[in-house]
Amino acid sequence: QVQLVESGGGLVQPGGSLRLSCTASHDIFHAYKMAWYRQAPGKQRELVAAITTHDNTDYADFVQGRFIISKNTARTVFLQMNGLTPDDTAVYVCNAKRIAGDVEWWGQGTQVTVSS
Repeated sequence: QVQLVESGGGLVQPGGSLRLSCTASHDIFHAYKMAWYRQAPGKQRELVAAITTHDNTDYADFVQGRFIISKNTARTVFLQMNGLTPDDTAVYVCNAKRIAGDVEWWGQGTQVTVSS
């Protein structure tokens, strides 16, 4: 079983930045695609950004160059978020999906609130 623990959420003013972190309990980056999703109240969960085992990245259209997903060699995936707007308010959840597609894990999520 893999545990994913997110941190870094909080309250930020419009135009501000946050850096989210997701730390895995095991060394899985060689076999899992990592991703950040978000879910706003009353809305479906949506993909924000993903990074493959080869560090190829993919972003949702709404990111528009504001966010960067990355990972280190110590089991942690980051989401650097800049230029935040109130529309970015949501619970951000870390996801790990094995490249074989048969197993995936979710974190508990971290709240991001963008408000003045």
